[in-house]
Amino acid sequence: MLQLTVWTGDITRLETDAVVNAANCTLLGGGGVDGAIHRAAGPGLLAQCRTLGGCETGKAKITGGYLLPARYVIHAVGPVWHGGEHGEAQKLHSCYVHSLQLAEQYRCRRVAFPCISTGVYRFPKEEAARIALSAVKEKEKELTFVKEVVFVCFTPQDAALYTRLLSSMRI
Repeated sequence: MLQLTVWTGDITRLETDAVVNAANCTLLGGGGVDGAIHRAAGPGLLAQCRTLGGCETGKAKITGGYLLPARYVIHAVGPVWHGGEHGEAQKLHSCYVHSLQLAEQYRCRRVAFPCISTGVYRFPKEEAARIALSAVKEKEKELTFVKEVVFVCFTPQDAALYTRLLSSMRI
C-alpha cells in the first residue's frame, strides 16, 4: 500500500530516493525550489542538466542527486497559471504522472514532491494540491517500487492544506 505523508521543511534536506524539482523549461536552475535544489546539489547537477536539452511543460526528466541526500532529482516542469483556460490543470497533472513513472523506472521507494507551480508560476494552491493528490491516487495501482510519496511544504499553511485534503480523500 502506498503511504502518503506531508512534511514541512526544506526539500533539499530530506533523505529520500528522489526529490522532485519544480523546474523551468531550461532545467538550468531558477528561483524558489528550483534554485534551492541546484544550490544544494552543487555544480554537477547543472552540468548534467545542460546535457538534457531542456524539458517540455507537463513532462519530467531525471538526473543524479549529486550533493543532495537524495539519489535522484526528477525535474518536473509545471505550467504557469494563466487563469485556468490554457490546459494548466492537465499539464500539472502530467508533471506528477511523469515524475512517478520516472521514479518507478529508477526503482525509487520514497519520492518527495514540492508544491509544483504554486510559487512564481501562481497556480492556485488548493487546486494544485487537489491535482497533486488525485494524480498520485490515480497512479497508485501501477506503482510497484514507489512505496511512499512525501508532499513537502515550505510553509505550515501549505502543510495544513495538504493534510486537510489528504484526510478528506481517505487515500
